[in-house]
Amino acid sequence: MEIYEAKEKLLNSLSELDFDVEEVTLTDAIGRVSAEDIESKVNVPSFPKSAMDGYAVCSEDIVGASEQNPIELKVISKLFAGETDKVDFEHFSAVRVMTGSIVPDGYDTVVMQEDSDYGEQCVLIKKEVKPYTNYCKVGEDIKEGVAVINKGAVIKRTNIGTLASIGISKVKVYSKPKVGIISTGTELCLLSDELNEGQIYSSISYMLKSQLKSYGIDAEICVCADNQYEIKDKVLEYLDRYDCVITTGGVSVGEKDLMPDVLIEIDADTVFSRVNIKPGTPTMASVKDGKMILSLSGNPFAALANFDYYFWDALAKVTGNKNYKSKIIKATLANDYEKLEKTKRLLRAKFYNGKAYLEKVNSSSVIFNMSECNCYVLIDENKTYNVGDEVEVLMMK
Repeated sequence: MEIYEAKEKLLNSLSELDFDVEEVTLTDAIGRVSAEDIESKVNVPSFPKSAMDGYAVCSEDIVGASEQNPIELKVISKLFAGETDKVDFEHFSAVRVMTGSIVPDGYDTVVMQEDSDYGEQCVLIKKEVKPYTNYCKVGEDIKEGVAVINKGAVIKRTNIGTLASIGISKVKVYSKPKVGIISTGTELCLLSDELNEGQIYSSISYMLKSQLKSYGIDAEICVCADNQYEIKDKVLEYLDRYDCVITTGGVSVGEKDLMPDVLIEIDADTVFSRVNIKPGTPTMASVKDGKMILSLSGNPFAALANFDYYFWDALAKVTGNKNYKSKIIKATLANDYEKLEKTKRLLRAKFYNGKAYLEKVNSSSVIFNMSECNCYVLIDENKTYNVGDEVEVLMMK
């Protein structure tokens, strides 16, 4: 099965899940999905506001003003931001205003102080300015009744600013997706455990959990020895507690590759296995009680590359949040790739300015050189590539 077919089959097997709604403080809402439409109950700004330090004037009074022919106005008041002193309008008068201050009624424009002589009692205006120049109208940013965020939208920092500006302190959001990550292998241990001879730390677990956390997704990790009963119990436990389960290791054809048997034993429906791609040919996807089980290779790069290819689009499907979807673009190769591959291959690379720069080392067990990478390049089998060839690129999250 080709990698494209595998993803399509996986997405077709999944349905949108129901997520609880909770109310959180505004600053805790970043990255969460809004569970409500929010309309502004106020205008922002709620008063006419100066966008500059200068003089509020009536535009009719300064028609024809120039350096050679300045117009003199009487300065009748001075207003700083936050001050609400009442000012009675007079023709051929000016109010000294600062950025953010109220522009009193009757004054329809603000002359920058640089276009005056900075007068205090009287001021010479040296430039004709059209109405509403440097003048923020009521509701210029947000009008009362306008929807500022829609149900299903991911709340970003600009949304936080907008909501704060209309006085919203709490937001209803959908509960975070929850993912259980099970790394299988008797040789694995967590950082909290003592590393014994013959063991390695489960680096994959920490990579996946930290990335999920950065996207506002709760995740729990554990390691299981190569014991079919232990793995089965943990998979069932995580299916009960989480929205989807990711496993790493145990998916190949070795004596201790127990995951296929576990999935059969729990009556999970296999969506795909043995895909025409390296790394990660043994990657499997299954569905149990409407929840995805994505079973990845135990090799770090293989696990990460296939996680990036399948997981984010699957999460977008079950949450209904399109912002999770992966991004696949076209690029031109910046270096040659002369090796003839027997299967399609995902290669780590750097992408910028429309070009993909392949890394020299692509071993499935090596992750250190991925620190500067930001994408994968998909290489077809039985084909060599030259500089300038167009390739498909999967951007890393």
